[in-house]
Parts: sequence; structure tokens; C-alpha cells
Amino acid sequence: MRLKVCGMTRLDQVHALDKMGVQFAGFIFYHKSPRFVMKHMNGEQLKKAKLNINKVGVFVNSSYDEIMNHVHNFGLYMVQLHGDETPRFCERISDQVPTIKVFRIKEGDNIEWKIREYREVCDLFLFDTDWANYGGSGKKFDWKLLDQADIDKPFLLSGGIGLEDIDNLKEFASGKNGKNLFAVDVNSRFEISPGLKDLDKVKLLVDGLGANG
Repeated sequence: MRLKVCGMTRLDQVHALDKMGVQFAGFIFYHKSPRFVMKHMNGEQLKKAKLNINKVGVFVNSSYDEIMNHVHNFGLYMVQLHGDETPRFCERISDQVPTIKVFRIKEGDNIEWKIREYREVCDLFLFDTDWANYGGSGKKFDWKLLDQADIDKPFLLSGGIGLEDIDNLKEFASGKNGKNLFAVDVNSRFEISPGLKDLDKVKLLVDGLGANG
């Protein structure tokens, strides 16, 4: 099972994730986030770092030019769109770089209706808890809501995931939509403070999920 650790702010910790075999590191380019990466490192530092880990830029309603400039300057492999981006905008981005579109889900949502116009215009989906603000909430996501839908596209699972969820994640992976589970996305539950990861806890998750390669 692949793992994405989001909200990275320290290059030494990115290197540590790389050594653990974590596949994806997320960097937040939303200036209202306490994990806004540009307060902590510049593009040249990250672009020149010798890393195998895939660098994912997280954006909220950014312009096309802003996104593509950061893709170039930071050497990003993938883009995650966490705002109100239209299908047409997602397609424009995904023509240039692999793209994840985030959907915030609450009970009663028609998931297939929400995702229908995005199926052909982005590469991956990410499902998270619905809440009032942009970005991750750290709140538990009820994965059973996904059982109501025929997703039929690779997706990441997010929403307050912690070490106590390892067995449930494995169970989900063997269920209806498990074949399309591309990766698990974690952030705040593996932090000492915003942007500073508890690498010991991350290693426990890597080992528990078998997410090191």
C-alpha cells in the first residue's frame, strides 16, 4: 500500500521519508495553511535535492500560471487540487502534469454525481472529510460512504488517518473499492507541531501498511 505524507516543511524530514521508502511527499502552496511550504524552503532547495520520493504540490484555487511556475521551480512530480477547480481547469493542468482532484465527502452526498465530470480530466481522486475550510481537516472520514459509489478510478484515502487505522485500511483495501485504492494520505495525526512530523510514528505506519517500496 502506497503512502503520501503531506504538509512537509523541512528538507531533512523529506530525506528521512525517502529513506523509509515513502512514495509521496506533499507540499502545501496555500498561503493560509500553517504548513505553507514557501515559509520554510525555496524551490531551488527542493528541486536540487537528490530524492526518489515523488513531490506533490497541493494547491487551492490557484491560477494556471502560479501552479505551473511552482511545478517548475520546485521540481514537482504531481499536483493536488484542493479547491473549487472546474473540470476544464483540471484538464488543462493534467495535460501538463499528473493531477489529483480532491473531493470532500459528507453523508448523503451522491459521490458518483460529484465525480462524474472529473473522471476523464484528472489522473487520480482524493476523498476527504467535508468541512467548512479548504485543506485537510484532520477529522475522521467515514470510508463506508465510498461503498455507495462505483468509483472506478485510482484514488487516495485521507481524513484523520492514524496508527489505529492500520487494520481498517487493510480491510478497506480488500473491499468493494479497494482495488482502486492508490495510496493513503496522512498529515496532522503524524505531527509534533504543524509541519514538523513525528518520524517514529510515520515509520510505524510504513511498517504496518507495508508501504516501503
